[in-house]
Amino acid sequence: MSNLDRKPATTLCGGTSSGPVRDLLPAKNVPLGESTVVRRLLPSLGRRMVGAWCFVDHYGPDDIADEPGMQVPPHPHLGLQTVSWLHDGEVLHRDSLGSLQTLRPGQLGLMTAGRAIAHSEESPREHARLLHGAQLWVALPEAHRNTAPSWEHHSQLPQVTGGGLRATVILGELAGTASPATTYTPLVGADLTLPSGTAARLPLEPDFEYAALAMSGEAEVDGVRLTPGALLYLGCGRSELPLRAEVDSALMLLGGEPFEEKILMWWNFVGRSMEEIAQAREDWMTGSRFGEVQGYDGPPLPAPMLPPVPLKARGRVR
Repeated sequence: MSNLDRKPATTLCGGTSSGPVRDLLPAKNVPLGESTVVRRLLPSLGRRMVGAWCFVDHYGPDDIADEPGMQVPPHPHLGLQTVSWLHDGEVLHRDSLGSLQTLRPGQLGLMTAGRAIAHSEESPREHARLLHGAQLWVALPEAHRNTAPSWEHHSQLPQVTGGGLRATVILGELAGTASPATTYTPLVGADLTLPSGTAARLPLEPDFEYAALAMSGEAEVDGVRLTPGALLYLGCGRSELPLRAEVDSALMLLGGEPFEEKILMWWNFVGRSMEEIAQAREDWMTGSRFGEVQGYDGPPLPAPMLPPVPLKARGRVR
């Protein structure tokens, strides 16, 4: 998914997290394409990353029965992985590797941009009434950020159950159960289903920092009641997470070792310097490096103008 902001901020990643907290992060409504509005939760003023997770959009559920739905033109990515996750609807993915895949609820679409890739996302012409999901980015570490681009589609993922809870492990490892998807830093992403009456304690890694994204219903996370679209940052130092639900609810759990490297995020790029970002922008605008997305009915997305003042990447101190 693209950041369609025509004047995107340059994100300097920093901040500290030394123990458990309960910080409710505000969302920003951002138009995406022709008819979709997303709630942008990361980066925010209060929190820029959770482990290597550096971007979180939550959208829907939207009634798109008489609408085109998601229509995101071809656009570039650099130095990150995109994670596409649906609760309702379908999204058609195309990329400059030639991949063509329809994503459905419970299926993982994982695109590793590495040194350069382009893709588009759209609701199929014939689509379901509702569209609901999340789009997330994972920053790649220095050792792997120039890796070859790739696309993975996982239609079946492992699950963890207990206390009425069912957790689908999207990325990384949870409670000893590992996703088959490729990762480059210690992290976890899981979809949690909490039927009415759930009371569970989910095991966590004390060295990870975590956040919980409310997808539907009204779940209680460590005593904090969350409504859909809310992101609760939980900090580090937890060995378990209490979860309760009096109505059918769903959450996404995001976590990972705090990302210590200095990075700079602008538009759809994660880099290390403004010079690198500027070169990536020029390459996209001149039609080099990122390849071409075939089959999308429309022109590619032009890059916004760079900010007038050069900014430097900053580190994150745990």
